[in-house]
Amino acid sequence: MNSRGGWLPVAWISVGFLGGLLATQQLIGQPPVVPAPAPALPGREWQSLALIVKHVQPAVVLIEGQGRARKPAGQDTEPGFGSGVIIDPNGVILTNHHVVADFDAMDVTLYDGRKFTTRDIRRDPATDIALLTIEANNLPTVEFGNSDEMEVGDRVLAFGAPFGLTHSVTSGIISAKNRKDLKLNPVEDFLQTDAAVNAGNSGGPLVNMAGKVIGLTSAIKTRTGGFQGVGLAVSSNLAQKTAEQLQKKGPARRPFVGITIRDLDDAAARTAGYRGNSGIVVTKVIEESPAAKAGVLPGDVITKINDRPIADAADAARMIVSLPVGEIAEVFLWRGGKYYVGKVKVEEEQKALRPLIDPQPAPAAALVSSADVGLAMTDFTEEMAKQRNLPPGTTGATISGVARNSLAEKAGLVRGWVVLKVDKTPVTSALSFDQAIRQADPAKGAVLHVLKPSGEVEFVLLRLK
Repeated sequence: MNSRGGWLPVAWISVGFLGGLLATQQLIGQPPVVPAPAPALPGREWQSLALIVKHVQPAVVLIEGQGRARKPAGQDTEPGFGSGVIIDPNGVILTNHHVVADFDAMDVTLYDGRKFTTRDIRRDPATDIALLTIEANNLPTVEFGNSDEMEVGDRVLAFGAPFGLTHSVTSGIISAKNRKDLKLNPVEDFLQTDAAVNAGNSGGPLVNMAGKVIGLTSAIKTRTGGFQGVGLAVSSNLAQKTAEQLQKKGPARRPFVGITIRDLDDAAARTAGYRGNSGIVVTKVIEESPAAKAGVLPGDVITKINDRPIADAADAARMIVSLPVGEIAEVFLWRGGKYYVGKVKVEEEQKALRPLIDPQPAPAAALVSSADVGLAMTDFTEEMAKQRNLPPGTTGATISGVARNSLAEKAGLVRGWVVLKVDKTPVTSALSFDQAIRQADPAKGAVLHVLKPSGEVEFVLLRLK
């Protein structure tokens, strides 16, 4: 046997053994070495959302229009199919109005498999909220949370039946709050989320990490028909208020004050002589409405409602929709260099308004040209004012032509609009409009008060050079 080949491993083992003995000897006067504890790993309650799901899922239901043609999973995309959430143990279910809009009876399937049919459907198309009531009791429910307390970045879960796949849950965050002016509903207050939602999620709850409903999944922004990262949920504060009205009184009583509004811009502020940067401009006041009775006028800048400052038109709309019907609201407004307080008694929303009639085009012989701005104007007659249901004595000049690539076209002026004022000068005829334009400061331009066929008053800055 090769002595070198046989001893080398033993020598390495001996050294290792001696090294181990030396390593275990304590030095005199040194405390014993205590090994550090292993780091604690997160428990399941931190890693998983299962506890929230187990709490919420039993209260989520499947809703189908009775008699609706059934399709395989993955193809349930038309109205009459969606989700809902039980908010009262005696069978009250919250969902979207668009889920039930085309049906007089709905089939409801609970999480435990029981099925019910109901014709007790209460609807509020303005907020896209509906309530169904089934013959059942002792049902699992989920509480409402406060949607105003949610912050962008907060985690949320969306429940429902996307594409007919029942008992589905997705997770994400709140990606935006207070979405308005999306033209989806007359009354809007949406939370935006990146939690995946698709057809069939409509009416299902969006919940926070406390397992409370902070929104009702309503719509998605998409170019393909499928989810693309932007989902919208009716805020729980709006949904809860509407549900309470539906449950107690039937159809919701919508507050009505009778004004049309828009954001305050430089042109409107300049016309009103207002130097603030927040508030709204009144563009239309409906005749005999609460606002009209209180003395509110088109062109007024409203800065507060009931001592609450107004940031913009979306903020004001949210305030107005929360006003109690029958109570008096104090409207703080700016007009002609002074502040006023209007006492507006809130009424119930009018069901319909008479449509406005567009004025007949004027004969060509009556046209008066303002060639330097590209406008052709004609007198606004008493007959035209009657057609638009305007007060007697309303004067102005009608835009009967807009030259292409002109200053007027660049300002956004449109044929058929009526100019009521140029800056602060009332317009009484086409000729007075022409004179007022020529007297305006070319360096500053002119602010036109224009009346649209819809009845709204806009303020348009017309450049003169």
